[in-house]
Amino acid sequence: MAKLYFQFSTMNAGKSTLLLQASHNYRERGMQTYLLTANLDNRAGTGRIASRIGIGSEADTFVAENNLFEMIETRLDAGPVACVFIDEAQFLTEDQVWQLARAVDDLGVPVMCYGLRVDFQGKLFPGSAALLALADEIREVRTICHCGKKATMVVRQDETGKPVQEGEQVQIGGNETYVSLCRRHWRQAMGE
Repeated sequence: MAKLYFQFSTMNAGKSTLLLQASHNYRERGMQTYLLTANLDNRAGTGRIASRIGIGSEADTFVAENNLFEMIETRLDAGPVACVFIDEAQFLTEDQVWQLARAVDDLGVPVMCYGLRVDFQGKLFPGSAALLALADEIREVRTICHCGKKATMVVRQDETGKPVQEGEQVQIGGNETYVSLCRRHWRQAMGE
């Protein structure tokens, strides 16, 4: 039975690594997967999902205007797909999450989404909020704060390493821009 999955965490928890490993497991058994990632995040190159540990794979990209149900349906018309994998799922729109749910329900294909839960201000991303509401299964990918506690928040830093209090919700970056922290240390970094 197909399900919609959401695996979330903060930055640098290994979400892309888990996605790539799961896709590899399917392919190793002769089953095809369909990988999608946000066109917005091109740190590894457009149409590429990559992990900090050095593994990667090509993927189709999506933008807010894409109908993901139609994209998945078109891919299924080209041949069987055992599972659809979505990286950077926080960048999905609410409508796109509903399209993914419809693909699960009507096309019978499992969809596994990986992304951030909250932004640097502690607010849910729209795609993550919709996934938390609609996913059949939700799993947290854990990472740790510098103090050893579970990191649940992320702070954005400027070029000098000073925490940023305000700004656009989306700013693409990696270790040079974001640090995962426990709530207590996030509050301290944000001056609360």
